Amino acid sequence: MRHVITFVRTVSLLGVLCTALAGCGDAPGARPRPVPPEKPAAAARPSPTGVPPTMAPGPAGITPVFERGSAAAGRTVALTFDADMTADQGPRAARGERFDNPALIATLRRLKVDATVFMTGRWAEEYPDQARAIGNDPRFEIANHSYSHHAFKAPCYGLPALGRQDMAADVRRAFDAFRAAGARNVVPYFRFPGGCYDDDALRALTAAKVTAVQWDVVGGDAFATDPDAVAEQVLADVRPGSLVVLHCTRSAAPATEQAVRRIVPELRGRGYRFVKVSDLMAAAGRGAPAADLP
Repeated sequence: MRHVITFVRTVSLLGVLCTALAGCGDAPGARPRPVPPEKPAAAARPSPTGVPPTMAPGPAGITPVFERGSAAAGRTVALTFDADMTADQGPRAARGERFDNPALIATLRRLKVDATVFMTGRWAEEYPDQARAIGNDPRFEIANHSYSHHAFKAPCYGLPALGRQDMAADVRRAFDAFRAAGARNVVPYFRFPGGCYDDDALRALTAAKVTAVQWDVVGGDAFATDPDAVAEQVLADVRPGSLVVLHCTRSAAPATEQAVRRIVPELRGRGYRFVKVSDLMAAAGRGAPAADLP
């Protein structure tokens, strides 16, 4: 199936393994690069009702999957960041392990980058102030990465498996956590923990009324310590309409924030514009507006 192509590289396997441990890091002390002026690109078509576009409901009772935008939209690229945290990692957070990455969010703001954060409900509960700040910033949108960060298909990089009967409820619980934190810019998109899914999982999620969002570019930032290696992998693979997966917690991807400092100006130098997933989907002409979140 198409969705397994992105896991070919060894580094991509590490990138997905990060989802089991949580992580994306900041690298303080590096000198910021100047931000070149953003070049114009084809504008995304906004939803006529002002709500995010969605491909749901899908055909034949299957949740639809969005993997990349259309090259016809011009040089647009969506950077996405998984804010991973499993339901049982509270004790680790209590001992001081950081699953957030405020330096990364600050860098995205400083560089004026629109982005989508795929957040677990557990992350939003642990960091409600940050979830609210991200979810109320017009540069960002929050999408769903499950509540528990359990696997929706087993085996999946060591993640505990979630029962089919519990999948839609797990997704709804994450949306509830975003609301409880006060986040407003929440979109009806869902990313499978570990990127692992099958047709049974897609059927189970139809009750959640979401569009599944994967990617076509793996950042390879999980456990990476060389920000240039992460940046070079992204820069080598991005094409017009690409959807890039990176991470937004500190403990297991410590090079991400510094890598973004290189990725953003270099892609802008090539004429790319950074958009959210909702913009990429709208520009691709995919689906119809969603009436309500689950």
